[in-house]
Amino acid sequence: MDLTQQMNRNLKHVSASPILSFSDLANSIPGSVKFTLGEPDFNTPEHIKQAAVASIQANHSHYAPSNGTPGLKSAISQFLANKYDQHYDPDQIIVTCGATEAIYTTVTSVLNPGDKVIVPTPTFPMYMATVAVAGGEVVPVNTAANNFKLSPDLLQSALQQAGDRVKLLILNYPGNPTGVTYTQAELDALADVLRDRPIFVMCDEIYSELVYNDPQKHPSLAHSLPEQTIVINGVSKSHAMTGWRIGFMCACPAIIQELGKIHQFTITSAATMTQDAAEAALKDGPDDALPMRAEYQERRDFIIQQLADMDFQCAQPDGAFYVFAKIPADLNQNDDEFAHDLLKANKVALIPGSYFGPGGAGYLRLSYATSMAEIEHGMQLMHEYVQNQRNQN
Repeated sequence: MDLTQQMNRNLKHVSASPILSFSDLANSIPGSVKFTLGEPDFNTPEHIKQAAVASIQANHSHYAPSNGTPGLKSAISQFLANKYDQHYDPDQIIVTCGATEAIYTTVTSVLNPGDKVIVPTPTFPMYMATVAVAGGEVVPVNTAANNFKLSPDLLQSALQQAGDRVKLLILNYPGNPTGVTYTQAELDALADVLRDRPIFVMCDEIYSELVYNDPQKHPSLAHSLPEQTIVINGVSKSHAMTGWRIGFMCACPAIIQELGKIHQFTITSAATMTQDAAEAALKDGPDDALPMRAEYQERRDFIIQQLADMDFQCAQPDGAFYVFAKIPADLNQNDDEFAHDLLKANKVALIPGSYFGPGGAGYLRLSYATSMAEIEHGMQLMHEYVQNQRNQN
């Protein structure tokens, strides 16, 4: 008897993460230089670790309130107001097990089977997988020809083609895999298309502290469409706390109350001591990301120049820690083959762009959340590989 045939039929539409699979392959090759995962190479700041130790010693090892500790929710509220002019009372905030759980909770709370979700691509594959699990249908919008940004015209066209079953728009800015972000004016224009339509917007703003061009003006659709927007954020990227698993989501009171139902019956609550650590991160270290951001920007500029020397064209990454590079026309345009051969021949691991959906084919994603020494070594090896390929041609 094959019991897998009796499982949730939507799982047939979900595959294991190709990004993690490729990263595992790279890990199996000794000495490989990895530009694969969005994992900050910085350690969590010391004051946050000490806050966690103090929490454990104070026996904060019992259940926290399901939606989050009062101290952390207050810290989130103040952080968002001070940093981004986003105003959410603590009762409009739910603390989650990372932004990942916030995404799952949002999608499963909003969708009914058969509902459609507009997703600008290329993008993080988890969004599509979560929609599939919830029984929804992804409507991908290829943004490659528009500098990897969703425009009002592209959005309007997608709405017309998808019909009245569209329930959700997913936006990620600064974005993975491109590092591209929006201006507030661009988000306002998208809001004008969505206003008064029965459509939610899930804004994944996990990279909000890693905006380069004008870091004091992180934009948000929540400014222009607050009643329809669910904002997702967390401390994983801003405070190098990926393993602590603390994220949060914010919405108007009626929506947050409904989101709390899936959250409560999925995880009960995030760990108490990690919430205490996150509270210290936001209250005592609101600018902890600044030195990390400065180093990321230096790495970004170095990689872009190195890739330009090899004739790769890159989308301008205004945030996050990714470069999305177009493979030169005289090299193998199959990004999956290119990446696997580069790893085999020269031990450099990049993620094929096609893993991120329509618009990604022929591109490569490089994460520069690794040391400059590794980046310099990896770029040297990549130069050698490209030159060898050109000599063979």
